[in-house]
This record gives sequence, C-alpha cells and structure tokens, in this order.
Amino acid sequence: MDLRKLKTLIDLVAESDIAELEVTEGEGKVRIVKTSAIPQNQVVMMQPQAMQQPMQAAPVAAAPVAPAAPAVPEGHIVKSPMVGTFYRSSAPGAAAFVEIGASVKAGATLCIIEAMKLLNEIESDTTGVVKQILVENGQPVEYGQPLFVIG
Repeated sequence: MDLRKLKTLIDLVAESDIAELEVTEGEGKVRIVKTSAIPQNQVVMMQPQAMQQPMQAAPVAAAPVAPAAPAVPEGHIVKSPMVGTFYRSSAPGAAAFVEIGASVKAGATLCIIEAMKLLNEIESDTTGVVKQILVENGQPVEYGQPLFVIG
C-alpha cells in the first residue's frame, strides 16, 4: 500500500466516529486504531451532596497552622533521566532489580524506564543501600523525578 493511500485512510479514521479500521490489500495488512484524547487513568474529584450546599460562616478563633514541610529524604537521590514508564523488573512477574534494604554498587541496574517502546536500564551512580523506592511499578515518570534514595 502506498503512502498516499495510508495517509487518506488515517485522515478518514480521524474525521469519523470509527475507532478502528483494518485493511488487507494483497499480502499487506494495515490496522489503524484511534485512541481517545481523554487519559484512561483520569481521576475526577467530586464533592458529596452535603458539601455542595453553601455553609454558614460561624465565628471561629483558629490558630494559624504552619504548612508541614515535605520530608527531605536523607541520602543520594537517583533521578529519572527521561520521561517514560517506570518498571522495577525486566518482565512482568520477574523479580525486581532491587528492593528496599538491598546493597547496590555503582553501575548496578535499579530499574527500567520505557520510552517510545525502548527499554532503558537505569543504573546506580553511587554505592550504598536502597533506603526508599519513590515510584510505583508501571507509573509514568517525568524528567528529573526522584526514583530512589540510596544511603
């Protein structure tokens, strides 16, 4: 199938209500799937019905409350070098590369970050003990996001 036909099919799927299209031409086969613009893991917070009604103001003497400072983990923080999806093991069901309390050497693999279908091993840049794992398996991560604390 030539590129012009493929582009036409993509445009037709994008402009229509069709979610998926599969075309077989000779020995070639093309499958186009339209994904939703709404994130699948979107969380919407709604107030209960009782909270939506306006509340009457009552005179209350409240002491000013200082916001709690976020706890700064002690130790070396290993940060994500890229945007992608964090995985603790090389395959589903396989043992994690490291656990909390594990001793690691510089250069040891800590996790994998998948970016654009490429699996990138993230290595420790220091020697020590894994004190915290700050990301859940399968969670998206941003560039510079803390992943591990090594002490």
